[in-house]
Amino acid sequence: MISVILALLALAIWLYLILLRGFFWLARERDNEFAADPAPWPSIVAIVPARNEAEVIARSMSSLAAQDYPGDFRILLVDDQSSDGTAEVARSFGSSRLGVLSGGARPQGWTGKLWALAQGVEASGDADYLWFTDADIVHAPDDLRRLVARAQRGKFVLVSLMARLNCESLSERMLIPAFVFFFAMLFPFAWVNRPGLATAAAAGGCMLVKRDAFERAGGLGSIRGEIIDDCALGRRMKGQGPIWLGLTDRAVSVRPYPLFGDIRRMVTRSAYAQLRYSPLLLIGTLLGLFLTYGVPPLLAIFGSGYARLFAAIAWILMSVAFQPMLRFYRRSPLWGLALPVIAAFYGAWTLLSAVQSWSGRGGEWKGRYQAARDA
Repeated sequence: MISVILALLALAIWLYLILLRGFFWLARERDNEFAADPAPWPSIVAIVPARNEAEVIARSMSSLAAQDYPGDFRILLVDDQSSDGTAEVARSFGSSRLGVLSGGARPQGWTGKLWALAQGVEASGDADYLWFTDADIVHAPDDLRRLVARAQRGKFVLVSLMARLNCESLSERMLIPAFVFFFAMLFPFAWVNRPGLATAAAAGGCMLVKRDAFERAGGLGSIRGEIIDDCALGRRMKGQGPIWLGLTDRAVSVRPYPLFGDIRRMVTRSAYAQLRYSPLLLIGTLLGLFLTYGVPPLLAIFGSGYARLFAAIAWILMSVAFQPMLRFYRRSPLWGLALPVIAAFYGAWTLLSAVQSWSGRGGEWKGRYQAARDA
């Protein structure tokens, strides 16, 4: 009887996720449309925080310098105390659009990335829009033009693109599409893009923000201690007006994750912060992951009768829901059947994220531990 109840609960969860959670799994929110050109084109400053990014900075800076944007456009790279010559590589381009700013020491209460961005904002002048983009993101030449056109047409105070992540190694093929799938499940893009709903998020690799709305929202100082800074900014900006978030092929991360440990570090940096550092939410999340992803394959294989039937249907629904994201990343549909195993990795790393936070080593990025032990 208990097995039947567990199987029914898992099936009910997947019916809810597929039918009632903004159809997140269809991955329909894309940057395929091209809006009409605005007149006149607003002024833009791209701000790129960079800490020890010498291996990737040449490609990202080249793509920014090559933007075909018709209006006033400048690039500010903020070198966040790099020790690998990041600033020197950037300066070697000699682009008239590019300025390199040497970042100062991080004040108490700020995360490293937000402090670097804040220094760029301070030096950006009075541009109409600020374009926050990461040092590992390579943009298509018309990416900025399309972002601005969408923002102007929709009167969006924030337009953000979920850059396509690197997905070539075994670890990437197994874990990266699921990373984006889980993100979309937490923050259904259709709900993010609907003004009347509270759901808000953004993807930090590419965020175009309207300057006056950004200042009304309190700027970066209002979120200075946030580990998941992009979603925190999305929430602040949605309080000022409509925002838009979508998938894209036009912005691509060139940061490789060749080993499982590389993706583990990416996840453990912020997973416990997403749970607001709450042990109760951690326990609930782990139990929820087991019920949602563990129960269906376990009972489909080892159960019997109705428990096996309901669990098998839930496993099928799970696999089907994963297919659009697998197609977006051009990966085999068979990975859909492996989603329970993939979820187990993320569950274990969520627990590890909490352990790291409890030990004072939370929020690690480029040698910094940025999550407070007693958060």
